[in-house]
Amino acid sequence: MSNNSSLVGGVSYQQQVYPIIVVQILVVIFVYINLLLIFTFFKKECFYTNARYILFAVTLLSDSMLLIISTITVMFAYFRFNIQVGLCMILCNLLFLYSFVTPITLTAMTLERYVAICIPLRHGELCSTRSAMHCILIIHGLSAVPCIMVLSAFFATASLSLYTKERTCSMETFNVYRWQSHMLSAMNQLYFLLMLITIVVSYVKIVKVAKAASGENKKSTWKGLRTVILHAFQLLLCLIQLWCPFIESAPIDLQLYINVRYNNYIMFILAPRCLSPLIYGLRDEAIYHALKSYASFGLYKKNRI
Repeated sequence: MSNNSSLVGGVSYQQQVYPIIVVQILVVIFVYINLLLIFTFFKKECFYTNARYILFAVTLLSDSMLLIISTITVMFAYFRFNIQVGLCMILCNLLFLYSFVTPITLTAMTLERYVAICIPLRHGELCSTRSAMHCILIIHGLSAVPCIMVLSAFFATASLSLYTKERTCSMETFNVYRWQSHMLSAMNQLYFLLMLITIVVSYVKIVKVAKAASGENKKSTWKGLRTVILHAFQLLLCLIQLWCPFIESAPIDLQLYINVRYNNYIMFILAPRCLSPLIYGLRDEAIYHALKSYASFGLYKKNRI
């Protein structure tokens, strides 16, 4: 028993645990930053009455949920802790849902910038607080479609006895047949293509308006264009995780597979979701100054005065 507990796969217990502790500390820090940004959002009326900031708050909530749930599932997988398939189904579908919510919301934020620059006279009508609430419902509806398809395929192919079995929790648990993983990959690629087309078309339209604008309008338009480019970069960060199934599908032994999955979690899920809100939040002057004020318990505001 001592050999198993002190040495697993040629790696000491301490060598396994220390990197995990460091990563979990980072997760806690970034979730705290996200919650602080959300707190800042609700404390200022100019934020929660603006469609752009409302959608940004949705990405913060989505990323926070994704970080928390993915950390739980990765810890289960890393330490080979099995749970019932029914409970795993709930965790994985929440994870799958929020993995789509953020990129779709970023696409919606790009469309909001398109309306503000290319159709400014209708911006107040199309991008009101009420419209933002409807948009949030649509975003979650679109994000739920892949989850429903995965669950429907699983219910149609899995035996009833499988729900009470205990297994390592991952999305692969629900791929009873190979065609189900192909279907999942196809949905990911379809959503990625649609979001990419939306952002590229919005970018081209804004460039045309920017070239035709002059004076203050030109400055404002180019600022909006930079925001669209930023959303495209954020979207790319979020969709990097699409590479994970291709990397993990390589034929490798169990211990190496667990290590590869954990490294993928850090590089392709954790890092992008932590960087994305920081890039956007700290770039926006209104959010930056409000966040700095709350983070310093009001001292920053007093010093500025």
